[in-house]
Amino acid sequence: MNWSIDFSPFFSWTVIAILAVPALILAVALLAARMRGAVIRTLALAALLLALLNPVVLREERDPLKSVVALVVDRSQSQTIGERTAQTDEAADALRRSLAAFPQFEVRTIDARSGEGDATTALFGALRDGLRDVSPARVGGAIMVTDGQVHDIPSDLQHLGFDAPVHALVTGRPNEFDRRLEILTSPRFGLVDQPQTLTYRVVEEGEGASRNPVEVQIFLNGDLVARQNAVPGAEAQVQITLPRAGKNIVEMSAARTPDEITPVNNRSIAVIDGIRENLRVLLVSGEPHAGERTWRNLLKSDAAVDLVHFTILRPPEKQDGTPINELSLIAFPTRELFVEKIEDFDLIIFDRYQRRGVLPTLYYDYIAQYVQNGGAMLIASGPEYAGPDSVANSPLSSILPALPTGQVDERAFRPILSPIGRKHPVTRDLPGAGATPPGWSPWFRSIDVGETKGETVMTGPDGKPLLVLDRAGEGRVALLLSDQGWLWSRGFEGGGPHVPLFRRLAHWLMKEPELEEEALDAEGRGQELVITRHTIGDDPGPATVVTPTGAASQVTLAEVEDGEWQGRLPATELGLYQVANGDLRALANIGPVNPREYREAISTTDKLQPIADASRGSTRRLAEAEGGITVPRIVPVSGRADADGRDWIGMRTTQESVLRGVDRTPLFAGFLGLAVLLLAVSATWYREGR
Repeated sequence: MNWSIDFSPFFSWTVIAILAVPALILAVALLAARMRGAVIRTLALAALLLALLNPVVLREERDPLKSVVALVVDRSQSQTIGERTAQTDEAADALRRSLAAFPQFEVRTIDARSGEGDATTALFGALRDGLRDVSPARVGGAIMVTDGQVHDIPSDLQHLGFDAPVHALVTGRPNEFDRRLEILTSPRFGLVDQPQTLTYRVVEEGEGASRNPVEVQIFLNGDLVARQNAVPGAEAQVQITLPRAGKNIVEMSAARTPDEITPVNNRSIAVIDGIRENLRVLLVSGEPHAGERTWRNLLKSDAAVDLVHFTILRPPEKQDGTPINELSLIAFPTRELFVEKIEDFDLIIFDRYQRRGVLPTLYYDYIAQYVQNGGAMLIASGPEYAGPDSVANSPLSSILPALPTGQVDERAFRPILSPIGRKHPVTRDLPGAGATPPGWSPWFRSIDVGETKGETVMTGPDGKPLLVLDRAGEGRVALLLSDQGWLWSRGFEGGGPHVPLFRRLAHWLMKEPELEEEALDAEGRGQELVITRHTIGDDPGPATVVTPTGAASQVTLAEVEDGEWQGRLPATELGLYQVANGDLRALANIGPVNPREYREAISTTDKLQPIADASRGSTRRLAEAEGGITVPRIVPVSGRADADGRDWIGMRTTQESVLRGVDRTPLFAGFLGLAVLLLAVSATWYREGR
């Protein structure tokens, strides 16, 4: 209960000041003249002015407030190392029981997990959020149960936000040893088939750290590509060659030892986006025809393609007597293209080409070898494919997926996708393919073939093969058994999806990863790992997932659309996940690359010591050696007293209170005020009467 005096004047302070001025002058004059009764008259005037001020006695009823103590429990991933989780839980339970014995403390438990962005341990950010509704004067202090690897420590008490002790109880052991690998520099982008240089370093900390060389293994997209020995603390370099366009994951792993506290940070990854140099395509048109410009325009519009196009306008058998020196035609550089520079091309397209003596027979064998060694060929055939001069009657027959019967079907038909075609990435999801039959314009000619190899993804009249895809050795071959695709590009009867079809076809032939028939992809979406399996077969079965800490689990894949199966797994750990299904493997990183949580894993008291000292708190280990932990007892302290003892930690008690009620008693109200005024006047009269 608090007592105080307040004023509730009957008039404004201005009026009272006007009345007080002549009263003050009169009092000074009386006192200066030493008139009889001057003191009593002065007191009477003062009593009158005091009555006008109306003094009021206030009696406040207040209840004391509790001090708020924040118990911040570090739940970041580095706290899962070794026995730290068990130590944390045991210490937090003991502290809650100890604090509950003091009614003057209100305990707020704050679980602080890894922050977003760089996945840091932000204990002080969690502390600020947990005390957002508490005034700084009510904060009794903070106790942090952590491994000491905190990444948002304020520089001074002003940034802390309150003036109360901060105590850190550190988990782990004082004799820890850890080895980690850091990738210092790596390119973000790199040209496919060109060497890329990465700089890395092996770091050893704690007891047992040395300069002995450590074996480092380098994996590219899950495959071991190199081994090196690195001296701890010294920078080293490694060169890798990207095998494909798109995302490539480089994983570097340092050999582990039984003494280190965790193997998680022995690995480090770099993500490099592979970029192809422009794909070189050789398009050879056997003769001018309506569909020739369709292929040319499509390939020229692709910024990733460098096109070399030749059209055979004057075959050797055409003899009209025109002198050679008067011809404006460019001679077809057969030897330069098909012998000297054939390996420079990523794709060769024969568009309605036939054997007419332009290419020697031996050159067809060179082309077949080019495909067998990893090249790509597309045959866009017309009636000539069924004739005696067909390229099928050449050494190319060894790599072709289907040979002609000699028949040409001139019936109108609408191309449709085969069962495999609805799953194949070249033809899956083509615009309009969902209808039965697809709403595409008809074609009017197809070439009959015999037995086919590979996959028939589109069919023509009576289910005959129309588009056949196959592999030959290390290369790929596609056979389009019609020359009517240009009808789609002209918009005939609504046209068809010629651009996506032909573009996907060309990129599949050039081995773009996103168009593989059998593929396994994994990616992190928020806190979830999404696994996607593409296949042209049946149920691929479950996928095996290995988490960053080495735990393995099975994930069931469900078919979400034709040729695509998908599964999801909650991602509770940050880092690199390994996914396998059959012979396929995929890697996916959850969270930031090489999260800061694992860059320094050894527990420490050094980082929190400055802020603890500044706040008159303390840092201490829960376990000094092997065995159990020791939790300090809680002691209430007041003011700015030290809050640290050998086996105890102090929490400040607050002087804050909450107002429950106020009683107001005017001093000059009623008979009391009247009596005081009458006494003053009577005293003046009495003095004058003497």
